[in-house]
Amino acid sequence: MTEEDEVKEFTRDIAASTLDHRKDIDEIIKSAAENWSIERMAIIDRNILRAATYELCYRSDIPSSVAINEALEIAKKYSTEESAPFINGILDKIAHQGNKSTVIQKGQSKKVKQKPNPK
Repeated sequence: MTEEDEVKEFTRDIAASTLDHRKDIDEIIKSAAENWSIERMAIIDRNILRAATYELCYRSDIPSSVAINEALEIAKKYSTEESAPFINGILDKIAHQGNKSTVIQKGQSKKVKQKPNPK
């Protein structure tokens, strides 16, 4: 398989898996995006957030910093000047919510949700 084929396969997997988990992903984004409904977000920003949230919450093989940086680069290229800071704030909050039951624990099965952390 060529590198180009690998990139295409990876991209298809991210897109398909993001759609498969869209309901849960949207709930995670809603919990992090205070005073913003998903519907109010620009379509490109919403979809960048969805794909990056999938990577943050379901893919233990993708470091959080890489998922966030890639999302920001896409936002800078395809969205507005204000989008990157907006997306960064939401993704940073999601990345640091690791102890919340709505976030999938990295390293576990893609469909297993983390149990609340008893404190």
